[in-house]
Amino acid sequence: MSPILSDPHTKATSKRITIDPITRLEGHGKIEIFLNDEGNVANAYWQVPELRGFEKFCIGRSVDELNKITARLCGVCPGAHHLCSTKALDGVYGATPPEAAVKLRELFYAAHYVHSHIAHFYALAAADFVLGPCAPAEKRNILGVVDAVGVAVGAEVIKHRSYAQKIQEMLGGKATHPVCGIPGGMSKSLNEDDRKKIEAMAKSCVEFSKFTMKIFEDVVLKNQDYLNIIVSKDIFYNETYNLGTVDKNDKVNFYDGTQKMIDPNGKEVARYTGKGYLDYIAEHTLPWSYEKFCYFKPVGWKGLVDGIDSGIYRATPLSRFNVSSGYTTPLAQAEYEKMKSTFASLGVKGPIHHTMAMHWARVIELMYASELLLERAQDPQITSKDIRGELHTPDEGVGILEAPRGTLVHHYCADKNGITTQVNLVVGTTNNNAPINLSVRKAATALIKNWEVSNGLLNMVEMAYRAYDPCNSCATHTLPGQMPMKAVIRNPDGSVFREISNY
Repeated sequence: MSPILSDPHTKATSKRITIDPITRLEGHGKIEIFLNDEGNVANAYWQVPELRGFEKFCIGRSVDELNKITARLCGVCPGAHHLCSTKALDGVYGATPPEAAVKLRELFYAAHYVHSHIAHFYALAAADFVLGPCAPAEKRNILGVVDAVGVAVGAEVIKHRSYAQKIQEMLGGKATHPVCGIPGGMSKSLNEDDRKKIEAMAKSCVEFSKFTMKIFEDVVLKNQDYLNIIVSKDIFYNETYNLGTVDKNDKVNFYDGTQKMIDPNGKEVARYTGKGYLDYIAEHTLPWSYEKFCYFKPVGWKGLVDGIDSGIYRATPLSRFNVSSGYTTPLAQAEYEKMKSTFASLGVKGPIHHTMAMHWARVIELMYASELLLERAQDPQITSKDIRGELHTPDEGVGILEAPRGTLVHHYCADKNGITTQVNLVVGTTNNNAPINLSVRKAATALIKNWEVSNGLLNMVEMAYRAYDPCNSCATHTLPGQMPMKAVIRNPDGSVFREISNY
């Protein structure tokens, strides 16, 4: 079947269009679109109405429990929180993990990326491309995709996501909420029998990643209509700063390295590690969302606007692509060069700001994670039993890594008895809250004209946030005392008795 790219329009009957609930993301959210007197978009908002409070209720707990507690933030990216939290605990206890422990963590984390990127590409994003953005809503899901591409392909998707989960379970103790990381190392080593099993699954994941690259090329890149959507500046395009983690050779590194920020023209404007994030990253709150808005501190918060004078930045797979010189593995690097060449032929000389290109970068990262998984599984040091470092009196620690959805920060303070006194989390999707708002507004403004709307057009507005693979379950945090909250007390008949707010 051919993708469905248009559907019948109807006239909007109100100046307010609400998409609630929005779909195919982790967590909850809604979109509010406001029209002017001419029926064109006056403004649009991506709103996060759910509240979590992990930063607050971690205080008073034993700090070494935090890498088990914070992993419960989410069922999709607990591996990222567990490892980032464990890195923060390394800092709290002044511990340096042995080299073998670091490689075990990287092996675990490569599997986590494989599972996460497969889930997003096939279960959340593929329906928009395989079936088309204007396909019937009841078809735009993973079952519709399997129906279109065949059960055999669906089985391969499930098998390789299962492989990645199995590897996380073997190393992490649990497939979903791991317990393997400890301050200064890992709780158990890898035996040779399990290493061989992981190696076999990793080889299969590399082949599956090649297959996925081929699907992306055949379904998306060879479809001129989709290619036009990806490269167009009219619908899915915003110029922002970009943040990502690179190694000493400026290659993408998921687990460790230096955080690098570039401006919209590609000029490097900051590099930092650890607690240095406080000099460059700040968080803003707005009264209509429970998700904070991060911005590049030296430029400042200038509102929901893009450009070099606004501190809004992206931290996504495409951001990692933009700030780096590629990947350390051969197949992923070849795909990096191919994507760079494609956009260069279109006249793009600096960073790629095309929102839909995030999907392309994410599929390349699936390749990189699979190759890294195999590389670490074949490392002679991976079965070493030297996996625990020396601990010291607890104090303060910062862990930073690249979650699949963006740069993740865990920052803890503890007293000398190891009791948590302060927690701050800057989550991947929190980095992208402001640019997601920009992308949703840009898409809505370009697509909805003269009161004309349709189910397909509204789904294309949703495609703007899906490109980021947002996880609102993780991202709804608060700076204590600063998050705007409002309580409405109602009488038995539903009328308002009293309203209480802190803003």
